[in-house]
Amino acid sequence: MDPIARDAPPTSEAYLDAVARGHVWVVDDDDPTITRVPVGYLWAFAMDSALHIEQLSVAATHARRGVGRLLIDHLAEIALDDGAHALTLTTFARVPWNAPYYERIGFRVLPESEWTEGLHAVRRAEAAHGLDAWPRVCMRRDL
Repeated sequence: MDPIARDAPPTSEAYLDAVARGHVWVVDDDDPTITRVPVGYLWAFAMDSALHIEQLSVAATHARRGVGRLLIDHLAEIALDDGAHALTLTTFARVPWNAPYYERIGFRVLPESEWTEGLHAVRRAEAAHGLDAWPRVCMRRDL
C-alpha cells in the first residue's frame, strides 16, 4: 500500500472548508506540561440520513488509547441529535486498524445491495482515485 502512503493528503482548503462547515472534530493531548497538541481528528458529513466518516486519524503516539472510539462515539451522539439513523464509512477490508477495528466497535460490512446512492458515489470516486487496488468495503453502524 505504498502508493496510498505516498498519496497527497486533502488540500488545506478542503480541510478549512470542512472545519468551517463544522464537519471536523479534534482531540487534543491534555498533558498540562506541554502546549495542547492535536492527537486525533474525525472528518464527517451528512449523507443519505446518516453521518458519513470521511476520515479518522489518530497519531501513532496515541494509538490504542481509545481516541478513535471517543471521536466515533461523539459523532454518534451528534448524529442522534441531528436525527440521523446511522454512521457510515468506507475503508480497506484487510488492514487491521481499518475494517476489523470498525467491526469491533459496532459497524458491519454492507453488501452492495444495501449501499445508498451516496455510498455508490463515494465508491466511484475512490475507484477513480485508484483505491480499488486493495479490497474496500462500505460499513454502517446503526444508532
